[in-house]
Amino acid sequence: MKIKTVIAALAALAATSAANASAFIAWEVTDVSRGDVLNVRKYPSVKSQIQSAYPNGTVLSLTGRCKYGVVPRDLVRLPEAEQRAAVRHTWCEVWHDPAGSDEFVRGWVYMKYMKPH
Repeated sequence: MKIKTVIAALAALAATSAANASAFIAWEVTDVSRGDVLNVRKYPSVKSQIQSAYPNGTVLSLTGRCKYGVVPRDLVRLPEAEQRAAVRHTWCEVWHDPAGSDEFVRGWVYMKYMKPH
C-alpha cells in the first residue's frame, strides 16, 4: 500500500512539474555593491526574514510570480534592458537552495539587482 502512495505522489509531482516547467526563468544577481550580497527573503518585503544571500553572478530561477502584475514569462522576448526596466521596482519569487542541500524553497528578491541570464 505504501508503494502505491509513493507512486501516486510521484505521478502527481511529475504532472505538476511538467505543467509549471515553462514558468521557471533563469535570472542572474547583478549590480550588488562590491562585498555585498542580494538577500532572498521569505516574503516580498525588506522587513521579512532573510532565507539566504547570493553574490553577483549567482543564477536563480524565477517561479513566474511577481508583485504588481508583472509576468516574467511575458518578458522573455524583449531585449534585456526592457526586461530589467519592467521588473526594476518589484519583487519576484525565486526557487533556491539556501542550505546547498538540494532542498529548494521559494523566496523573494528585489528585482533591481537581477538581470536575465
